Amino acid sequence: MNEGLQDRPVGVPTSPTGRVPQWVLDELTGRTADPPGWRASTPPHPPRRRSPALRGLLALLVVVALGLAAGVLLDEPPWPGPVSGGAGGGDRPTPGREAAAEPLGQPGAAPATGSHAFTAVQDDGVTPVAYDPCRPLHHVLAPAGAPAGAEVLVAEAVARLSAATGLRFVDDGTTDEAWSDQRPAYQPDRYGDRWAPVLVSWATPEQVPALGGTVAGIGGSRAVSAGGPLVYVTGAVTVDAGWTTAVLGSPGGRDAVLAVLVHELGHVLGLAHVDDPAELMSATNEGQVDLGPGDLAGLARLGRGPCEPRL
Repeated sequence: MNEGLQDRPVGVPTSPTGRVPQWVLDELTGRTADPPGWRASTPPHPPRRRSPALRGLLALLVVVALGLAAGVLLDEPPWPGPVSGGAGGGDRPTPGREAAAEPLGQPGAAPATGSHAFTAVQDDGVTPVAYDPCRPLHHVLAPAGAPAGAEVLVAEAVARLSAATGLRFVDDGTTDEAWSDQRPAYQPDRYGDRWAPVLVSWATPEQVPALGGTVAGIGGSRAVSAGGPLVYVTGAVTVDAGWTTAVLGSPGGRDAVLAVLVHELGHVLGLAHVDDPAELMSATNEGQVDLGPGDLAGLARLGRGPCEPRL
């Protein structure tokens, strides 16, 4: 999602993944000196475009820099063929677990102003792919590498997004699972007969090369279909542990880390980048730490996704 990058001021370095200059990072965190040399810059990974043949089942991996600029990387579809028939049926859990007859909550008031965009849409080209609002959205935290107080940061980020979408989030505690760009959406040995919960973790660029350079976090969701609409079933976020440690010690650092978490989880829920600097989902963030009006409108729309008990 690199629209608008060609309109940046002359002299501001860019790349296919939306890497941003250091002054953007410093402005966000209130620093005036060069950051500590706790990691070296690495070449960006150019985005791979999704072929129309992959619309039915897709895996999304959104790479986001500290300045909240990003490109979109899409994996091959991990679930070919029809939906599994139930427990032990292969790559999917028993359909309909925790499914209610109606949405568990209602989205917040949606402002009529601002800009928003969606990472993926249905075959009509308009309706966004979203999570099922008729069942809870579980999430877990991988404590390895996470900063002190990570549970509170995640809870605050989730609370903001829950209020905006009406989606019911459930904290399943901690996990020993680590980030993987090949993460299975169904892990019965670890999580039982259900879709894996959304994973929130911290890692280093050595552990997750996509975090190299100025990239502070990556996140996205996987969507499947049971013959009807595409529905997100799980997702994952990981944040650069070294960057987090450095930023948390600076003025406004906690707000910056929380903004990255909300931004990344916004991608998990289905929001893409916009070119409006008043939005937290802006591709070139210059200090925005709160959800903007367009962010809220987009999240409200994502909270009205289809209920799909067949998954």
